[in-house]
Amino acid sequence: MKHKTLLITGGAGFIGSNFIPYVLEEYKNTKLVNLDKLTYAGELSNLESVASNKNYTFIKGDICNRALIENLFNEYNFDAVIHFAAESHVDNSIEYPDEFMKTNILGTFNLIDVAKQHWMNAPFLFKNGFKFNRFHHISTDEVYGTLGQKGLFREDTPYAPNSPYSASKASSDFIVRSYFHTYGMNVVTTNCSNNYGPKQHDEKLIPTIIRKAIAGEQIPIYGDGKNIRDWLYVLDHCKGVDIVFQHGKAGETYNIGGRNERDNLYIANTICEELDKLIPKSESYKKQITFVKDRPGHDFRYAIDATKLETELGWKADENFETGIQKTISWYLDKYNKS
Repeated sequence: MKHKTLLITGGAGFIGSNFIPYVLEEYKNTKLVNLDKLTYAGELSNLESVASNKNYTFIKGDICNRALIENLFNEYNFDAVIHFAAESHVDNSIEYPDEFMKTNILGTFNLIDVAKQHWMNAPFLFKNGFKFNRFHHISTDEVYGTLGQKGLFREDTPYAPNSPYSASKASSDFIVRSYFHTYGMNVVTTNCSNNYGPKQHDEKLIPTIIRKAIAGEQIPIYGDGKNIRDWLYVLDHCKGVDIVFQHGKAGETYNIGGRNERDNLYIANTICEELDKLIPKSESYKKQITFVKDRPGHDFRYAIDATKLETELGWKADENFETGIQKTISWYLDKYNKS
């Protein structure tokens, strides 16, 4: 890796805490600073394996604190930022939209603006030795809105966010885009589909299904369970981010998707079938599936076309849903001491 000192934001969250050990293992000469606010979604125990790594530093802090970010840039002289930090739970964004606007919009602005001041003398004029410094923004497929039964989100799909969460992420994407077009900053953006795998917060769909199933509780599924998502194993996402970060073209967006469309009811049934094999009981875990009132503005279907990333940069997902979910279930059973 040509970049020597990375700032990773939100590295204690689900995707970041999978990405950091991956980078430290792959690139032994890269130093990495993880800035995380440690909200409910951040979990330092997810990073125990790298806590003593000489190339890893953890700093507790908020990306909305501009002075802190300026101090960190001055101290560590970052030559790249990979920006994972975000409020990301749609249900929470319906209840508390202001937190999403602050973190996802103002926080992103603070980061990229401080990076610009640190790396550039003027629009399109980098400081000496700063030409290859890069800002990589991690976004979501939810900015594109919803799909019907057919079609896929492509990089040129018009934005149509439907929740306060996706609206705040769309805003942050546009801020990053503007810094490329106005100032000539070296930026890339990746929009990913639904991630799953180890270290995901318990509130999300797949951990909730596993947790409720083994606790003998009702497994809640929104509406009729027919909402479809394109599921991406988290380590496949990390590898995609790495490839785009290193080889993606400045100013471009790359969609990362698993080509694994599954509806929520299929997810629940598949997990229950796995649990029936691994820790059987008198009746199937499927009996615990129950349908609950749908959430407001619940998008019907997301699915990503990852052709650009596959053809231009050679990325390919290693896991399909059926292999990835087995690894995921094993990790959570271990976490819940049920293996």
